[in-house]
This record gives sequence, structure tokens and C-alpha cells, in this order.
Amino acid sequence: MRWAKIVAVMLVIVIGGYFAINPLLDSVKLGLDLQGGVHVVLLAEKPDGVEVASEDMRQLEAVMRQRVDELGVNEPIIQPEGKNRLIIELAGIENPDEAVNVIGKTAFLEFKTWDGETILTGEDLADAEGVIDSTNNKPVISLQFNKKGSSIFADATTELCEEFRSDDPRRAIGIYLDGELLTNPQVNEPIPSGQAQISGGFQNFDDAANLAALLRAGALPVNVEIIEKRAVGPTLGMDSLEKSKTAIIYGVLAVMLFMVLFYRVPGLIANFALIAYGLIVVGALSAINATLTLPGIAGLLLSIGMAVDANVIIFERLKEEIRNGKTLRASVEAGFRRAILTVLDANVTTLIATAVLYKFGTGPVRGFAVTLSIGIIASLLTAVLLTRFMLREVVATGSIRSTKAFGA
Repeated sequence: MRWAKIVAVMLVIVIGGYFAINPLLDSVKLGLDLQGGVHVVLLAEKPDGVEVASEDMRQLEAVMRQRVDELGVNEPIIQPEGKNRLIIELAGIENPDEAVNVIGKTAFLEFKTWDGETILTGEDLADAEGVIDSTNNKPVISLQFNKKGSSIFADATTELCEEFRSDDPRRAIGIYLDGELLTNPQVNEPIPSGQAQISGGFQNFDDAANLAALLRAGALPVNVEIIEKRAVGPTLGMDSLEKSKTAIIYGVLAVMLFMVLFYRVPGLIANFALIAYGLIVVGALSAINATLTLPGIAGLLLSIGMAVDANVIIFERLKEEIRNGKTLRASVEAGFRRAILTVLDANVTTLIATAVLYKFGTGPVRGFAVTLSIGIIASLLTAVLLTRFMLREVVATGSIRSTKAFGA
């Protein structure tokens, strides 16, 4: 019965790995260095030759990061260069020109009365969303002001309704983006809800959605000029990816062979746990919609080494217990119990380091931290739980009595 349970677990791991690994790998997105994308350099400028301050660049970087997040690009590289330049790299985007257009817009939104008085700006917005207008089936942008903006908008619309007749063109509020009139709707009645709508003749829904994304991210603190825009081909990256795949395959096979030769039965069990570890890692990367870069692959390789290292620590402790004259069952229990603190200490300290890297790093550095931390957690689950379970079951069968089967 116990052997049936052990064989069933092994079959689930092997069959699951065979059928699931390729779909999971295909669902993981690749970074700019592996699949190509767009490289953009922005030059920040202020009117009248005023020098761009470091605070302006920090605000510009923050707004750009939010805009890129609205585009749905994972792990973009956004970093300053010099005093007034910003480098942006976007991986795997379907429409580079559209993305660059979104990046380069100033997106300064204004609401003006008939005499040119600005009553609200984009800073008063709480939300903006591209929707399809149910009355004419055309794309529009639905706006919602914050509490302060809602109050100002209610007062302004009330004043216009009281001052002008319903057919008076002065009863309109113009909506401007970067100084260009988008729409000039007539105010029919006071609007206390803090809601407005932009129906600026959008070509399609994507145009409205992209502009809504710009408005949600906010206007740029400075003027920007795109001084460099180029496509980055994936040729070198794909070559690197294939070499990385080859390195992983040969490395894992070498590790598996070493584990079987040196630790015998525990080593064989550790190899099945390593397969399960791979499924957990790739499944987690797919689940969180992660973007895999070359530094991320390096993090995976490092976590594989740590997964094996955890098993080595446990098995060496197990062999030591066997040499001290304990039975196989007692040696397994004592080996795991004595090794667990060492394994946890090594992995927890590494997790702390990855948390620091993620907090203060950007782009590929964060990718490295994410993949390494996922790998560490997966290695703990497989080494501490799965390997221990299978070893207990094997010893409990009573079929293996020789200590040589455990490398001792």
C-alpha cells in the first residue's frame, strides 16, 4: 500500500511535468533582452531655458512608470540618464508607435469656461475610464473628480445655469488636452455628482482607453521630447535564451546524477522533488504574469542550487545519524529535525536579501529578486515537505534495510 502511494506521487510528478511544463513555459512572458521591444530616450525641458531639477526628474519617472503600468507592460526598464534624460525600455509590446505616443504626451487636462477661465485641471481627477456610450455606441471617456474637484465643478455648473439661458453658447465648458480643445459640451443643469464625459471624436475604443490611461497617470511635470526611438531585436536575446536553456538542462542532469550516485535512494527521491520544484516555480511565474529576463534566469539557476543544497544538508545529517547507530526510520526523523533550522536560516536570510533588492532595485534587478524568492520558497516546500514525506514512506515499507542504500 505504501509503495502504491509512493509510485502514485512519482507518476503524478513525472506525468504532470511532461504535460504541463511546455504550456506553463509558453505562458511566461520574456523581457526585452529575450524577445525584443522598444527603446526610447526622453529629453526633459522647461520653458525659457530653466534648468530641470532632480525633483522634476523623479516626478517624471514616477508618472512614466504609472503610464507604462497602464499599458500592461511587465518589468519595464525606466531609469534616468544624466540630468535631464530618461531611458524607457518596453518588452514585447504589440504596437510600438502607439506606446511611444502614450509615453510622449504631456497630458495636461483643463476645464475652461467660455471666457477662458480654468476651473479644473487633471489634478482634480479621481478616475478616468474609456467606455462605450450607450446612447450612440461610440467610445468616450468617463471622468470622476475627487471631493475637491466635485465641489468646484458643482459650483461652476450651477453658476453657468443661473447666469445664462439654456441655448446660450456661453453655458458650455470646454475640455482641453495640452491646450487643444477636445470637446465643448453644453451644461444643461448643475452637476453635483462630480462626473463628466469627454467625447472628442475618438477613432476607436483603444484611443479612448489610452487617453484615459494618460489622465489616470497624471500630466508630466516637464515638457519632454523623444530624442531616440528604436526597436530592439530579439536575435541576440533568443540566442542567449537557447544557451541558458541548454545550461539549465545539462546542469540539472549533472546535479541529478550526482545526487543518485552519492546519496542513492534519498538522492533519487530528491530528483523527483526537483522536478516538482521546477513545476512550482514555472507555475508561480505564470500565475503572477511575471516577465522573465536573463537576470531572472540567473535567479532561477541560483535557486536550483539552493534547492539541492537544502537536500544535501538534510542527507548529510541523515548519514551522520545512521553512522551513530540509529535505525533508518530514526535517522530520517532526526536528520530532518536537526537540519531544518540550518536550511531555514540559509533560505530566510537569502529571502531578506531578495526583499531588499526588490525594494531598491529596478527592472532586471527586480526580476532577479522575484525569480530567486519564488525559487527559494519552492525549494523549501519540496525539500522539507515532499522529500520528507517520500523518505518516510520508503523507510516505512521496510523493503530497504541496508544503510548503503542511503549512501552511508
